[in-house]
Amino acid sequence: LSPDHWLGVEPGSPNTQMAHIMLGLERVVNEERPDLMLVVGDVNSTLAGAITANKLGIPLGHLESGLRSRDRGMPEEINRILTDQITDHYFITEQSGMDHLLAEGRP
Repeated sequence: LSPDHWLGVEPGSPNTQMAHIMLGLERVVNEERPDLMLVVGDVNSTLAGAITANKLGIPLGHLESGLRSRDRGMPEEINRILTDQITDHYFITEQSGMDHLLAEGRP
């Protein structure tokens, strides 16, 4: 099994990595023209994919939507919150995810 596309993202600061991911994903999206971009979890690539989809007008799905730690000092918490703000299709893995999204005025 091998990837269809390799973004070639090198180690670096979160901002540098996200910038490289977004540039690489923009190229892939322009080549493939997907009907939906699905992002998973709460890592920097999740947020980078979400922003890329949003800016290119691609509907976004987020697997693990609504999960929260309530600790904004965690980089992953910011990624979760921002991704869910621009998600079109929420894929929720547990009841607390639904509860958090409803409390935030989502779905």
